[in-house]
Order: sequence, then C-alpha cells, then structure tokens
Amino acid sequence: MKRIDRYLEEMLEKGASDIHLSTNHQLCFRIDGEMQFQRGTEKFTEEELRELLYELIPERNITELEEEWDTDFAYELPGTARFRVNIFMDHEGIGCVMRQIPSRIPTFEELNMPEGIRSFCFLKKGLVIVTGPTGSGKSTTLAAMIDLINRTRREHLITIEDPVEFKHRSMGCLVNQREIHVHTKSFSTALRAALREDPDIIMVGEMRDLETMEVAIETAETGHLVFGTLHTNTAATTVDRIIDKFPADRQNQIRTMLADSLKGVIAQTLCKRIGGGRIASAEILVVTPAVAANIREGKTHQIPSLMQTGRNVGMCTFADDLLSLVKRGIITPEEAYLNAIDKPFLQNKFDEESIEFNLNLAEIEDIDSDVEKEGDSSKGEKARKKLHINPRDTAALRDVVLILSTDENPDERNGAEALEYAQRLLDITGQSDPLTLVLISAAYAELQHFSEASDWAKRALKIAKSNKQKDLMVRIQRYINLYKRSMPLRGETL
Repeated sequence: MKRIDRYLEEMLEKGASDIHLSTNHQLCFRIDGEMQFQRGTEKFTEEELRELLYELIPERNITELEEEWDTDFAYELPGTARFRVNIFMDHEGIGCVMRQIPSRIPTFEELNMPEGIRSFCFLKKGLVIVTGPTGSGKSTTLAAMIDLINRTRREHLITIEDPVEFKHRSMGCLVNQREIHVHTKSFSTALRAALREDPDIIMVGEMRDLETMEVAIETAETGHLVFGTLHTNTAATTVDRIIDKFPADRQNQIRTMLADSLKGVIAQTLCKRIGGGRIASAEILVVTPAVAANIREGKTHQIPSLMQTGRNVGMCTFADDLLSLVKRGIITPEEAYLNAIDKPFLQNKFDEESIEFNLNLAEIEDIDSDVEKEGDSSKGEKARKKLHINPRDTAALRDVVLILSTDENPDERNGAEALEYAQRLLDITGQSDPLTLVLISAAYAELQHFSEASDWAKRALKIAKSNKQKDLMVRIQRYINLYKRSMPLRGETL
C-alpha cells in the first residue's frame, strides 16, 4: 500500500472532489467547491512530498516532470476509486492535485440533466461541444452522455483522453478508450488515426489546439458524431473561440464549416446545493438553421437572443436554468447570482418573480493561523481575494493578470496562471477590448512566447487605432518593440 493511499481514503471519507498536496502547505481538500485546509496537520517539506509522490508516478511521467515541470496521469486505488493526477513544480517546490473519478458513471437523472442534452446523444453526425471552466463537471456530463449512447445504440465509439477518466465497458457499443502519451502521441494524431478505425462516434477529451479543432470539424463534416470539450463560459463565446483560433484568412471558411457541422453546445458551471453537494447549471445551444446562418455570417452576437426564444427546441440560457434551480429550492438566490453570466438580467428575473436575495457576504476567515505570522499576503493573493466574491470582476481579473505577468518580484509572476486568468477576462470582455488583448500578450511574453505576444499586441494596437486611443497606441507599440527583442514586460501599469 502506497503512503498516498491513506490520504486518498480520507479524501473519500470526507466526500472531497480534489486533494491538494503542496510544498510548505498543509493537506487541503476541495469539498463542495471550497478549499479546506486540514488544520492540525503538518506542512509538507519539499523532500517529504517529493518522496511521497515519486512512489506513484509512472517512469514515463517522471521523465516528463523533470523535462517539462508538470505531468498528467491516472492513478487507481484498487477496488475503490480512480483519480486524475497532475504533478507540477512551483516556487515552493513540488505539488500535486488529484481529482476523484467516480467508479460508477452517474445517470442523466442523477445529474439533473435537461432534456435538451439527452437529444444530442441520438444524433448520427455533427459536432457537439461541452464547455465550461476547469472543475465545472464537463467530464462527468460527457461520461453520462457516452454511457447513454453505449446503452441505447449499436455503434463503434472511440474516446481520446488525457488521461482516461471514466472507464466504459462495452455494452451496446464497442468502446475503445485511448490515452494520450500511453496509446497515442497527441489528440490530433489520435483523431486522424480514428478515421481509419471505422468509428461512428468519437469523443475528444480536449480540443486544445488549432489542429485538433480543425480535424474535429472535418471529422464531423464527413458523417461522424464528434463530442469535444473547451474552456469557455457561454455557448456564444464557444463559437467565437473556435473561429478565433484560426488565421484571419481562413476564418470565413471555418465559419461555413462550423455552421454546417456544429449541432450543439452545452456550457455549464457547478453551483452549491442547499444542504450540501453541488449541481450543474447548464446553458444549451441547439444549432438551428437560424443559428447556423448567424455563425456563417459572423453574427454570433445575435445567438443569445435566439437562445431565449428557442426553448421549444431544447435551448436554455444560464439565467433561465439558474432561475429554475432557485424556484425548485435546489440552490439559493445568492448562489445563482454569483454564478450568473448576465447578472442584471437574472436580477430582473428575480424582481419579476419577487425573489429576494442578499449579497452582503461575510469575509472568509483566515484558514491558516500561521499566515499572520508570515506577514502580509502577496499582491497576487490580495487581488485574487476579490475574485472569490465575484469571479467575473473584470478590474480584479486585470489586476491579477498584470501582477502575474509583469511584477518585478519573480515570486509574484506565473505566466501560465496569468494566461488562464487572461482567457477568463477575454471570455467576459470579448475581442474588442484592447486592454484585454494587451494583457494576453503580457502573459505570453512572461511564458517566453514572444511571437504570440506580438500577435496579440498587434490586435490590440489595431483596435486602439480605430478607437483613437493615442496614449494606449504609444504604449502598445513600445510593448511590441520589447517583444521583438525577446523581452517580457516588467513593472507596467495599464
């Protein structure tokens, strides 16, 4: 028995979804969406944690960790549960996050899935995308959909995952599950190979790069049913994200291909249930001829209004689903408001239904009494606290990205994290905000990806010029000049 197993058993007893092991930190569980340090436990030293983790890392992943500074794989607690594992390096030392993958695949009824999602499982061809931020339950939703297909159809189903999460036993369908770096080199390689493997349905765990997106769209066009995931917040922004991945000279072609092949988008987030546990709130876009026309003509901004009038074909907006969960007594109005994308719209709905809610949130108590002794929180931590209250606070997101990308203190900077927050900001502000594009460029520069940094800065410069923002134009041009010399930004204020 590996020493990690006793922590995993404790995790399962507490009903946690994730376990976090970090150098110089106490053991931490995520329970019902909230991080909970285990008071009274010792903090892990670098040596202790490295020894603990190296017991479970496969040899291939040890090499990857030492070369790339992070690695992903799956781990199984025999007869109990499986876990998706990410091991990484940060400024303190080695760290690890393990997410529980339930041994039993939940049903649609258990997940409270809207009927509109079920209909996607009976398509013969096309592309269906499940989207949402990390930890929003995308894998669980896809697993339930694949399980329903497996029980009701007679097809050949291939999954491509990193790593394989839910294990599907062949029932009505023949199911082949392939894991990146174990059974194939990449998502795009496996997806191309799948076309020679007589598939009917293909599930792509993550459409993370342009080539994978392109092959997925082409595969859907050739008469296969393709399921994939992305990290966007709404159905409409999902369409924009795919199109924006492609070079400008190809975007019209991709719009046409997407209008023909995309059948639906499921965007979801997890909300805290009254009484404990979590439930998914979903936004569903069904690609009707009207929606396809908007995609083809580049009028994706009109999609939300079509969704509001498309309930008869299974469409649903976040506001409608959140309101329904509140009226059914499943979540509180406060929880609905915090998770809403269009907060004023939901507030109007509450007013119409005479639903009262209170946003006077109590401050979170310090979970570690040692923090006071260690001095003030870092600038980044202070900025992140605002996002605990409102994850869509654009000012707070800008502050976080700026600190993570440009702070003169190297302990504050983290390019990968900066890019993740910048992408969240982009989902909110869209492509027309030059400051957002500048922040994305700064994050890429911190990652030493100066070509991408220049591309995003040039986009920002173009918008600033059209807006006649002369001061901003001068600053952006200076940033582009720095990127040409392979220099990241330092100490900037936007």
